[in-house]
Amino acid sequence: METAAFEAGNYRYIRGPFQYSGGVAAEQGYAIERVRFSRPLPMVEGFRAIDAHLTARSRPFTAFCACELRSPAPFTETEFIAFNRVYVGTLERWGIYRDEDNPVARSNVCPEIEPPPEPSFEAFCYTVPAPDGAQDSAVKSFVISGSGETPEGQASYEEGAIRRGETSPEAMREKACFVLGVMESRMAALGVGWAEASATQLYTVYDIHPFLADEIVSRGAAHSGLTWYYARPPVKGLDFEMDVRGIPVERLL
Repeated sequence: METAAFEAGNYRYIRGPFQYSGGVAAEQGYAIERVRFSRPLPMVEGFRAIDAHLTARSRPFTAFCACELRSPAPFTETEFIAFNRVYVGTLERWGIYRDEDNPVARSNVCPEIEPPPEPSFEAFCYTVPAPDGAQDSAVKSFVISGSGETPEGQASYEEGAIRRGETSPEAMREKACFVLGVMESRMAALGVGWAEASATQLYTVYDIHPFLADEIVSRGAAHSGLTWYYARPPVKGLDFEMDVRGIPVERLL
């Protein structure tokens, strides 16, 4: 996986498609902080709140490095592209997105019960100077983007999906193993692993218990616990998604 430095934001990222990067890690001397909204905020309102928070923390827009979105229901491929073009418009105005290169990590999932009426922000992350005394710390802070059970770069998300249309215990195990492998590859690209993760989040409406112990817990993916959201990935035809982060400071706004 190809990584690059986003110097204006004080973080490194894994190059990905135009809508998000594969993940981010703070550069030396910086850390990542996460803010979760007490209720999901619609996109326009959410961007305003992020603007206000960054300004209050004396951080530039370019410090914005990751976000977690909630959408009403899975998109078609066409709808997903259209949504993403609107989303990256703000990042372009903020001096983050340029020439189809997007350093910001992201997950975007669809709650099955009580979904938001429109795409909304659940949480966001940004870089800050590391606290005094921690400038040379070996502790790394990072965010790995959400991934479903389909390889990137395919003609479509649905066509490339692992065990497409199947939700048996065996099929869900295979989907989970694929996604876990993506998480591990992305973490390795940023020089981290499960041992550095402070949170692992999983999104599916199907049963994970048949493979929870031997595929997730046994590899160390839940050493800090596992947060299971009863939600679907953002594109129709996908059934399983995960994201991972290692963040020292988290806030509720």
